[in-house]
Amino acid sequence: MITWLTTTNHKKIGIMYIVATMTFFGISGILAMLIRAQLAVPNNTLLGPHMYDQIFTLHGTAMIFLVIAPFGIGLANFLVPLQIGAPDVAFPRLNAAGFWLFALGGLTVLMGLATYGGAAATGWTAYAPLSELSQGTGAGQDLWIIGLLMTSISTIVTIINLLVTIFLFRAPGMTMFRIPIFTWEIVATGVLILMAFPPLAAVLFMLLIDRHLGGHFFDPAMGGNPILYQHLFWFFGHPEVYVLILPYFGIITEIVATFSQKPVFGYVGMVISAFAIAGLSLGVWAHHMFTTGAVSNPFFSGISFLIAIPTGVKFVNWIGTMWKGSILLETPMLFAIGFMLNFLIGGITGILIASPPIDYAAHDTYFIVQHFHYTIGGGSMFALFGALFFWFPKIFGVRLNETLGKISFFLLFIGFNVTFLPMGFMGLEGMARRVYTYPAIAHLPLLNAIASAGAAVMCAGVLVSLANVAVSYLKRAPVPDDPWRGYSLEWLTSSPPPEFNFHALPPIRSKNPAWDFDRAQDAAAL
Repeated sequence: MITWLTTTNHKKIGIMYIVATMTFFGISGILAMLIRAQLAVPNNTLLGPHMYDQIFTLHGTAMIFLVIAPFGIGLANFLVPLQIGAPDVAFPRLNAAGFWLFALGGLTVLMGLATYGGAAATGWTAYAPLSELSQGTGAGQDLWIIGLLMTSISTIVTIINLLVTIFLFRAPGMTMFRIPIFTWEIVATGVLILMAFPPLAAVLFMLLIDRHLGGHFFDPAMGGNPILYQHLFWFFGHPEVYVLILPYFGIITEIVATFSQKPVFGYVGMVISAFAIAGLSLGVWAHHMFTTGAVSNPFFSGISFLIAIPTGVKFVNWIGTMWKGSILLETPMLFAIGFMLNFLIGGITGILIASPPIDYAAHDTYFIVQHFHYTIGGGSMFALFGALFFWFPKIFGVRLNETLGKISFFLLFIGFNVTFLPMGFMGLEGMARRVYTYPAIAHLPLLNAIASAGAAVMCAGVLVSLANVAVSYLKRAPVPDDPWRGYSLEWLTSSPPPEFNFHALPPIRSKNPAWDFDRAQDAAAL
C-alpha cells in the first residue's frame, strides 16, 4: 500500500486515476438515481428543494470535473509513454502531485455534504450573484470552490507534464506524424487546458474574494457585473466540453482501427480536425449567453455552426476506416459504434441550439439536458467503457468477459436512450431544468416515468460491468500481450508492462509499429 501512496511510476498513477474516477462515477451515479427517483412522478416529495439542488449540483460537478475529464487524463498517464516509446513521463514527481491534488480536490468538493448548511447548491456553473449569497451557500459552496481550484491546478500541471513528454521523450523513429491519434488528441486537449483552465481558476478566486474579502466583482448593487462571471466561466466552460470529448475521439479512433484491422483512414485529417476543433472551441463560449442580450449572437452562432465541420471530418474518417475492413464486433467496438450513434444525436441537437431563435425557446429546458447528455454521456461515457474493455488486458493482464461485456453494452445503450431521448420532448413541452418537481400536465408524467425506468436499466448495465471486472480479475485467465492485434506501440510490450515499459524497443518505421513487427515475424518464420 505504501508503494502506491508514494509511487511516481506513470502506470501506477494512471491506474490510481482510473480507480478514483470510477469511484467518483459510482457516487455520481447514485446521485443521478436520486434525481430520477425524485422526478419519476409529478409533485413528488421524496427530496426537498434544497437537497435536490445539492444533489444535481454535485452530480454535474462530479461527472464533469471528477470523472470524464480526469479519466481521459489518467488513461493518457498510463498510455502516452507506452505509445511513444518513453520509459516514463518527463516529471514523475509532478505527476504524482497532480494526482493527489485531483483526489483531494474531489473529496473536498464532496465534503460539503457533511457541513451544517449542506453541499454546494448553485448548479455546476455556480452563477453569480446566486453563488455569492451566504444563505444556502455556506461552507459547502466554499469547499466546492476550493476543491475545483485544486482539481484545476492538478489538470494544468499534469497536462504540461504530458505535453513535455510527447514533444521531448519520443523513441527513435517515433516522429510526430507516427504517434497514435489518441496521443495527438491529448496534445490538442493540452492546448485547450492551458488556454481555458486559468480563466476558471481566476473566476473562482474572484468568487472567493467576493464571498469573504469584501470584493464586488459580480455584485451589481456595488458596481459589479454578473455577466462578467458568465464570460469568464464560459470561456473555460465551452473549451471544457472539448476537453471532455477530444481524448475520447482518440479512444474511438484506436478502437475502430484495431477492430477493423485497417490503418486509420485520413490520419492527417484526423490530426488537423482535432486542432480545428480546439481552435474554434475558444471562440464559441458566448453561445451559452444568447439570452443575456450582452453578446454578438450572429458571430457566436456562426462559429458554433463552423465547429460541426471538423467534427464531421472525424465521422467520415471513422466510417472510412471501417469501410471494407474485417470488422470484429467485440465489446470495445460495440461501445465505439454506440458512441458514434449517440454523439451524432448530440451533435445535431447542438447545431439546433447554435441558432439563437431556437436557443431562445430551448434555453434552460430539458432539451438542453438531453443535448448535453447525448454528447458527454452517450459520447464520452460510452468511449470510457470502450476504453476500459479495450485496454484492461494491457493494464492488468486480464481480459474482461465478452458475454458480460456485451450484456452491459446493450443495457447501457438501451437504458441511455430510454432515459435521455424523452428529455428532448420534455423540453419542447416546456419543462424547465433544475426544478425539483413539476405539475401533472401534458405528457410530462409519462415522459419522466419512462426516463426514470431507463435510468434503472442503465444502472443495471453499470452493475454488470462492475461484476465483470470483479469476476475477471479474480479468475485471472491468462491473456496474450496483444489480444486484439492492435497496431500501436503499447501492444508490443508485456501485459502488464514492465517498470520502464519495454525490455527492448522494436524498430519504428511507420504509424503501425505493432503490425509492422507482426509482418516481420511472419516473414522470418517463412
